[in-house]
Amino acid sequence: MISNQILQNTIDGIKNITKVDLCVCDTDGKTLASTMGETDISEETVLNFAVSPADSQVVSGYQFFKVFDEHQLEYVLLTRSSNDDMYMIGKIAAFQIQNLLVAYKERFDKDNFIKNLLLDNLLLVDIYNRAKKLHIETSARRVVYVIETKNEKDTNALETVRSLFSSRIHDFITAVDEKNIIFVREVKSNETYADLDKTAKVIVDMLNTEAMSQVHVAYGTIVNELKEVSRSYKEAKMALEVGKIFYSDKNVVAYSNLGIGRLIYQLPIPLCRMFIKEIFEGKSPDDFDEETLTTINKFFENSLNVSETSRQLYIHRNTLVYRLDKLQKGTGLDLRVFEDAITFKIALMVVKYMHYMENQDY
Repeated sequence: MISNQILQNTIDGIKNITKVDLCVCDTDGKTLASTMGETDISEETVLNFAVSPADSQVVSGYQFFKVFDEHQLEYVLLTRSSNDDMYMIGKIAAFQIQNLLVAYKERFDKDNFIKNLLLDNLLLVDIYNRAKKLHIETSARRVVYVIETKNEKDTNALETVRSLFSSRIHDFITAVDEKNIIFVREVKSNETYADLDKTAKVIVDMLNTEAMSQVHVAYGTIVNELKEVSRSYKEAKMALEVGKIFYSDKNVVAYSNLGIGRLIYQLPIPLCRMFIKEIFEGKSPDDFDEETLTTINKFFENSLNVSETSRQLYIHRNTLVYRLDKLQKGTGLDLRVFEDAITFKIALMVVKYMHYMENQDY
């Protein structure tokens, strides 16, 4: 069903061009949209026309038309004008509204199909049969973006994304839950993951400025078949969650760039606790003071380079060495040794993951 606002916009546009007033009523005679203001046509008059066999009729100076949706009466359209072309303009308006019904129904059908495809609710034979019926290419390259909005049911953000990519007729934009917008994008043969990243950043920038909505965007890997789109969707969802844990400073996260965080995210919590207990002998990185944690993070950022780390921390090289020695005595791990450093880095990420999962339980 077309919204009343769409109907109003449509007949306003037609009136601006033709100077003919129009009114759209439902089959019970109630006015849905009008450029006439108050009319002297009763609901009973509209209802009588609706049940009559005539497709058009003149009543009390108004021209009545029926608008069908697959042979089912959907609307009654009225026109009023001294213009001799009133009948022709009314027929054009009825035709336009009928085409809108077809277009909106097709988009609704495609939305439902894409939602069921993403959620794995379709058998393989159903995917190909329904795709053929809806004229959806099955062998195109595609990728799925998940756009998480700060506010639930953010229709403004959804419409902004749709308008941003309105010219891309082979893409699909829908919502599978209250906070996530799904963008299934067709990928050209010469496009790379760098191009996908640019698209994600455009979405973030547009929603920040146009819809005033803070969003996070994640995307999966490129798939070559329609049946694999659900895999790209699951990857994008995982990237969104992993990004919140390990890359909270980023608002765009790609599944292909998750690295070791993707492995840690799939570890069971009891195994994580056992690992931390073995590494820190009952202690936790939470017990480290802020100075120690800052030193550790900066040391990792500079690829274990002592000179560069001490320079960026504005401390003497010997001071940094002293801190690293002190950390080694407390944990048994020397961050200047690659093997110990990677163990410590993984341990810090595991602790982050544990904290995130524990907070999700509350």
